[in-house]
Amino acid sequence: MKRLLLVFTHLLCLGTGFALGVYLLPILIAPPAPSSAEIGALSATGAFKGRFRRELQDSDALHWGEGEVTVGPRAVTLAGKLAPGPDYKLYLSPEFVETQADFQRLKSRMVRVGDVKTFENFIVQVPPTIDVARYSAVIVWCETFSQFITAARYR
Repeated sequence: MKRLLLVFTHLLCLGTGFALGVYLLPILIAPPAPSSAEIGALSATGAFKGRFRRELQDSDALHWGEGEVTVGPRAVTLAGKLAPGPDYKLYLSPEFVETQADFQRLKSRMVRVGDVKTFENFIVQVPPTIDVARYSAVIVWCETFSQFITAARYR
């Protein structure tokens, strides 16, 4: 019985440590967030605006975003916050989605813009080959865990 208890407690500690590592590592290695001035300067050149909201269908306590998103020909910016997590990617979609199933259904019609590396404010450069006017929504997706984080309609 004592041996079984030791195995259980060690496995519990190992699982807890792993879960904390998955949650905390992206926060610890994140680069400094862009300043409000940097976000403001790029937002002024943005062609479209949208809003990340916490109350989307597949958003929850661990997967959410809030704040104003600006989409322009050179950059996508967020003046706001995202729930921390690993391997976030920014996509542009021809349709607004708010569920993991809808994201998977439309992924082949979306374009991946780049990596989201900060959780308070972000700037993601738009490659010159992407025409942001061809899309209508911006989505943050966790690639590692195939998890919907947030989305905003901008057109």
